[in-house]
Amino acid sequence: MVDALARRAARIPGVAYLLVALVLVFSILTPRFASAPNLFNIGTQSAILLLLALPMTFIIMTEGLDLSMGAVLGLAGVVLAMLLVNGSALPLALAAALGVGLLFGAANGLLVVILGMPPFVATLGTLGIAQGIALAATGGQSVVGIGNTLPSLYASSWLGLPFSVVVGAAGYAVFHFVLYYTRFGNYVFAIGGNREALMLAGVRSRWYHLSIYSLGGLMAGFDALLLTGRMSAGHPIAAMGMEFDAIAAVVVGGTERQRGNGWLPGTVLGVLSVGVLKNGLNVLAVPSSLQVASIGLLLITALLIDSIRRAK
Repeated sequence: MVDALARRAARIPGVAYLLVALVLVFSILTPRFASAPNLFNIGTQSAILLLLALPMTFIIMTEGLDLSMGAVLGLAGVVLAMLLVNGSALPLALAAALGVGLLFGAANGLLVVILGMPPFVATLGTLGIAQGIALAATGGQSVVGIGNTLPSLYASSWLGLPFSVVVGAAGYAVFHFVLYYTRFGNYVFAIGGNREALMLAGVRSRWYHLSIYSLGGLMAGFDALLLTGRMSAGHPIAAMGMEFDAIAAVVVGGTERQRGNGWLPGTVLGVLSVGVLKNGLNVLAVPSSLQVASIGLLLITALLIDSIRRAK
């Protein structure tokens, strides 16, 4: 019993302790932080990042990386907003955003899995393509006048919770089930942990590997629903840098790029830590430039805690 509890405690990443510390510090520094409206705000902000961090966990578990997610999310949001402005129904506009995401995700998979390009190089290239298309299509300006359907949906509450929080929770439930209770999830672990054994078993590992990148793009396209609803507009660079926040959340949550070692609950802790840190600094009116640096500090501190605990 004691050994089992010790093993479970060892599984908890250092970012969990940082999350508790951040909540306590910000609650002491400003009463506004712990207010119910602000906590709901953290949840709505974190839901957008979570939808990127969930597939990013799968990608990193397979020794990969996707730097294009933020740019693809921005482009999908622009496409979604443009179609809404032109009078298209929300389901059709969302389908187009999903198509954009799936196209770039599949392209990343082809470049990395089929052509053997390094994930950093391949996804950095598609990042530039997606961002360039979004900027060219909008002239760098926001796409406004999308109507009331999407903003009203985003502002709605389901079971007393904000719509985006419900979507984020549902997204986590789906990814948790897929990773831990399906054959696809077993293959995600195997691609990063023992790819040769998977191939010897006759499994089409390259197809599953490509599917993981496609899933990442598809989720970036779907995330446009939340981002565009939150802003009531589409902007080509609104999600710029979110891929780095997603990577940081996954890494501090305990997922390793080697050996297929990943933990989805840790990813949620990482996402919440990033959300709490950014929100707390906003409430304290800390300049945005220092907020960017704070994410790097969070990453280093969390990994340092984990290194010290493993050394004991």
